Amino acid sequence: MNASQENLWPAPFASKSLDATVVVPGSKSLSNRYLILAALGHRPVRLVGLLRSRDTELMMDALRSLGVRCEIDEQVDTTVTVVPPSGGRFHGGTKVFCGLAGTVMRFVPGLAMFADGPVDFDGDEQAYARPMKPVLDGLEQLGACIEYHGEEGRLPFTITPPQTVSQRVKPSVVSIDSSGSSQFISGLLLIGSRVPGGLELHHTGEKTPSLPHIRMTVADLQGSGVRANADEHARVWTVQPGAVQLPETVTVEPDLSNAAPFLGAALIAGGAVRVPHWPESTTQPGGLLPGYLERMGAEISFPVIDGVRYCEVTGDGRVSGLGDFDLTAAGEIAPSLAAILVFADAPTRMLGIGHLRGHETNRLKALVNEITRVGGDARELPDGLEIAPVPAMNLKPAEMETYADHRMATFAAMLGLKINGILIKNIATTAKTLPDFANMWTSMLA
Repeated sequence: MNASQENLWPAPFASKSLDATVVVPGSKSLSNRYLILAALGHRPVRLVGLLRSRDTELMMDALRSLGVRCEIDEQVDTTVTVVPPSGGRFHGGTKVFCGLAGTVMRFVPGLAMFADGPVDFDGDEQAYARPMKPVLDGLEQLGACIEYHGEEGRLPFTITPPQTVSQRVKPSVVSIDSSGSSQFISGLLLIGSRVPGGLELHHTGEKTPSLPHIRMTVADLQGSGVRANADEHARVWTVQPGAVQLPETVTVEPDLSNAAPFLGAALIAGGAVRVPHWPESTTQPGGLLPGYLERMGAEISFPVIDGVRYCEVTGDGRVSGLGDFDLTAAGEIAPSLAAILVFADAPTRMLGIGHLRGHETNRLKALVNEITRVGGDARELPDGLEIAPVPAMNLKPAEMETYADHRMATFAAMLGLKINGILIKNIATTAKTLPDFANMWTSMLA
């Protein structure tokens, strides 16, 4: 067997309908926001149920390089105590490695504003293609100096914090175009209360992608004692100056977007899949998933068993196409929905997801490539993706590319449920948010 074949993972085929309960680890989006907010505080914070994955390890390592202590519980490794640096001053003269983690490359630069010297930022080679400029433009408007070591607006770069602390009373007004990612807005809002006079942030673009993620940031700030408000119609966010402090203990919800491949599997293969600890209300975009799956033909229920609330999805192997479908609010689950829609009975045009071209890879192009590779019918739209039905007998096995993108790997595994013989290159890329994905997937089918 040659090296490339050794790196191929045979996606399990669903020979019978499913009946499985899958425990999904903590939310990456919440985990990394809580880590940032804990680092900005003045007292230690204990985070319970924190996701342990490449993205959260990169975040903790980034914070450690800035002088934050992240102490992992010896008994339960998903419990982490974050101890902010004394005096709230982060360490400069250091280097932050971002890997391919959007939340690290877009959230941590703001902390460099409060460092005692310049901070260097670098990442994986694939990260050099990911847009960064709006958040860095915002930091420049707040007085930071940005020196680029490659292409302007992208990694690698050095941030030198403002030399003098402003005595402003009025909020600093910052204007950026965040059309490429909601993380640009979130990255600035997270530090808003530490900016002298607070922050008034204007988004100049026409559309606001992943608005639920920005709402999540605002809710997390409010949960940290920060006064933050949004005028979403005017696309203006304000953060009042003041201290940031999360409660002494914070519990992280399961990652509802990471539940999408598992719950979606019930639609593709038929049967039932349950995910425990499903919240009654949530700021996660993945909270919209049950409604989407119901529109595609699933039965959805939320049973409570021994005090634990589950989301249960039941399917009969038939999938309804969605026609024109606005996915602006939850673009990150587009790859999982696309995998299901390959087997649908009618076309779907997923719209409002043009910003996916700037994710870990150009996800729209990647999805078209891989759907076409198995004999499916898909094409890019200016702002989305169109998938047309193809008879299941015309779909064929293939070696699937993952593009160093965790959601492309889980997408390919979903196709393998109904296309026997799918091989996936570099399934290990799922470690970004689901370190045990391969075992979880195989167990679900067992």
